Amino acid sequence: MSGNISRQFGSMVFNEEVMKQRLSNTCYRAWKKCVEEGTPLSLETAHEMAAEMKNWAMDRGATHYTHWFQPMTGVTAEKHDSFITPESPSRVLMQFSGKELVRGEPDASSFPSGGLRATFEARGYTAWDPTAFAFIKDGSLCIPTIFCSYSGQALDKKTPLLRSMEELSRQAVRVLRLFGDTDVKRVVSQVGPEQEYFLIDKDVFNRREDLILTGRTLFGAKPPKGQELEDHYFGTIKPRVAAYMQELDEELWQLGILAKTKHNEVAPAQHELAPIYTDANTACDHNQLTMEIMKKVAGRHNMVCLLHEKPFAGVNGSGKHDNWSLSTDTGMNLFRPGSTPSQNARFLLFLAAFIKGVDEYQELLRCTVANPGNDHRLGGPARHHLHLPGGRADSHHGRHHPGYRVRGPEQEHPLHRRGRPAPHPPGHHRPQPHLPPGLHGQQVRVPDAGLQPVHHRPQRGPEHHHGRGAGPVRRRAGEGGGFQHRPPRRGPAGLY
Repeated sequence: MSGNISRQFGSMVFNEEVMKQRLSNTCYRAWKKCVEEGTPLSLETAHEMAAEMKNWAMDRGATHYTHWFQPMTGVTAEKHDSFITPESPSRVLMQFSGKELVRGEPDASSFPSGGLRATFEARGYTAWDPTAFAFIKDGSLCIPTIFCSYSGQALDKKTPLLRSMEELSRQAVRVLRLFGDTDVKRVVSQVGPEQEYFLIDKDVFNRREDLILTGRTLFGAKPPKGQELEDHYFGTIKPRVAAYMQELDEELWQLGILAKTKHNEVAPAQHELAPIYTDANTACDHNQLTMEIMKKVAGRHNMVCLLHEKPFAGVNGSGKHDNWSLSTDTGMNLFRPGSTPSQNARFLLFLAAFIKGVDEYQELLRCTVANPGNDHRLGGPARHHLHLPGGRADSHHGRHHPGYRVRGPEQEHPLHRRGRPAPHPPGHHRPQPHLPPGLHGQQVRVPDAGLQPVHHRPQRGPEHHHGRGAGPVRRRAGEGGGFQHRPPRRGPAGLY
């Protein structure tokens, strides 16, 4: 495939280019208007799209279709139906109607609902998401859908995401109107989720029952060599792993997934795959596909891909860093400073709104990553942190700080990229990144503007037990001179 990447990319996706070639102009324009303006599709348009989807999929060997959705299980779900329709006792036709494209009715009694309904009332419906492209996987045409109850209650992860994207766009456009921008019709949240993972030999994996049952080790001795020398990070990729990465890239590219970067991570046998960021809806779909395909491809190389957040003690865990930004339908990045005072005012307003949102809704933000595996990786209460040029704004989960402050003179340098935390003062160990909402490495200028210097107390946590001395406590400007000192707080097993 190496010589035909441009032709093979997206070859298994019923994307916009395929629609232009196969659909009538009327049908294509109706779909485009549905995506951009939210207008409903007519049944005739759905019938034409379904027929062309079916023909395109059969040309590539597909025999079934499935509504591909994301229930509250952490993985995707799919129920496969063939295209066959009986014409006579000895003859079948291959059909796929617009009704079958638009809606499905899987049994919802065994999916988590958060106690919304009794089991005998658990009817669930899948509804086509026209903003996400259909694709072919394992001989089936997969149609991205939402999953909801008869009364419209969300039973999946995609429905809340689409609702939040719509509300964010509405409010962002409202703010842009205040700046006199009348061209923007939609604001889209962009995400680039980086996926870290471990690769281990399948024969070794099969000898560890704890890995088989839980996805992580429950006991064992530390290895003779861990990550102390930091020589695995960005090191030369072993031939066996390189062959796996190459096959993985080729499969992802066929599905239109923008797999861009691959490298060794910090811990031995740990690696990372990073895509180019795209809209949040597509990025979440692609990340689910990426994790599934990573495991499948590993099996072909007699390896096992571990996606648990903390499979081994004593070495780094696997985070999923999200590069996040906002862009308009006119191609403007709202987190990029402008060349005029009004453009800078727009940038600073959106940046301040983002910081305020993290502060006010930190509990909700924390809930989005509060699964057992991630909490085990963190080893204690999570910390939200935001990094700005020349300083840092912190939001500690469980504590409300009255405001954010930035320290340092006027300077221009990039925000820390890819979810990496800013360097701590000399002598303090850098904590593992917890929930870093990075702003995509843009050049940012933040003026001094008379902001007060802030002295940060060293962070304590179960991943770094060093330096038990007392630390200064932050005070707001005008609360008195100097800093108070507290005696060190000690807890069980040396934890703070």
